[in-house]
Amino acid sequence: MTGKQAFAKIDAVRDTLEEIALNMWREPEGPFREHKAAKWVADALEAEGFTVEMGAGGVPTAIKATWGSGRPVYGILGELDALPGMSQIVATHKEAAQQDGYGQACGHNLLGVGSLGGAIGLKAEMEARGLPGTVVYYGCPAEEILVGKGYMARGGAFDDIDYSVAYHPGTVTGVNVARNTALNSAYFHFKGITAHAGGDPHNGRSALDAVEIMNVGANYLREHVTSDVRIHYIITEGGVAPNIVPDRATSKYFVRAFTRQAVEEVYERVLDLAKGAAIMTGTTVEVEYLGGCYQNLPNMKLAEVLDSALREIPREGYTEEEREFARALNASAPKAYSTILKRTGLPEGTEFHEDVLPLSAAADSFGSTDVGDVQHIAPGIMFTTASYNLGAPGHSWQIAACSGHSIGMKGMLYAAKAIALLGLKVIEDPQILIDARAEFDAAMAGQKYVCPITDDMPIPQ
Repeated sequence: MTGKQAFAKIDAVRDTLEEIALNMWREPEGPFREHKAAKWVADALEAEGFTVEMGAGGVPTAIKATWGSGRPVYGILGELDALPGMSQIVATHKEAAQQDGYGQACGHNLLGVGSLGGAIGLKAEMEARGLPGTVVYYGCPAEEILVGKGYMARGGAFDDIDYSVAYHPGTVTGVNVARNTALNSAYFHFKGITAHAGGDPHNGRSALDAVEIMNVGANYLREHVTSDVRIHYIITEGGVAPNIVPDRATSKYFVRAFTRQAVEEVYERVLDLAKGAAIMTGTTVEVEYLGGCYQNLPNMKLAEVLDSALREIPREGYTEEEREFARALNASAPKAYSTILKRTGLPEGTEFHEDVLPLSAAADSFGSTDVGDVQHIAPGIMFTTASYNLGAPGHSWQIAACSGHSIGMKGMLYAAKAIALLGLKVIEDPQILIDARAEFDAAMAGQKYVCPITDDMPIPQ
């Protein structure tokens, strides 16, 4: 049976995988600072016979670990970072382990280690059966700020792959064939002239006025863009006291849309808003471009093969303690729970998603991920496994709690087996990759990937 040896290996290293995932959960790290996570993962790969390159693509906390030779070259994407302000203990109530600390509220401890397990399991079966091909595990930093894979791509880390897979923990199990959005982000730093707001305001030039006028312009712009466009902003600096005309103020913007082209067009219009606001207020503006990412480009041929893999793998059941834990978490987020029940058609009281969503059930998302960059370099696909309670909201304390619980570990190990089985199916049937490549070429229509991380952008330290 295809996958038998891979699954056995994943089960054999289960304790190691869970230990690494829990270490990442206990000591979460921010973007480009994933030094401990990278070391734990790299050490495990080296112990399993992979050749490990730290600093892949020129990014200090990025990993490229390789085993095998020849084609096909299978890129397995893992992620290492956590979210700020989302520290959480394993509990059915919100309680930070460290006040305002980082936390695994997106489950990247499961993601990075599930992908690790898939690479280890696949290698074991390929080695035992003498199968051709190359397995490449990528430990990717800074996904939460949507640029980690872009920096790696700029450095050529993904140039040699034939196809890729990305797993993400979720509330449901299924292959992601729906759309999500491309993105650009930037800071807009306005500089004016300070003055006493009561005594001589006429001598001041308010940088905060410029920020607010730009934001007003952005709100008017919303009427004149296509319906897939999203424009978000925050004010990160706005002055120190009401009676001082602020000579410095800063806003941060995201621009999203379902195509990279649309993002770039709208971003240019946002730049014009900033210039206009500066002119209107007698201030100056400096744009600090933070980078961006592509929309996803799911490959339907790979999706069909991965969907079949998910349905073949035996799933581990849940204990009564795990179900009680999930019921309490679902009760803590009634709106999110109600929404997912409607989407899946599951009855009230369901704790977990224990099936595989049909490909036709995929719903478009206005969220973004830098996985899209890799999917514009070579054919790729992404999937989720149920690793949280059914009603866990995105980027929530409930997710952080499940990511340190046996609930999350079970979803992680199921994903590892799916990653390995997809790789085996592609090796056994070369036509899969031929068809996937033809589909990719048709979707790209002669266009080439242009990295949103420009050559002049330094790697954040």
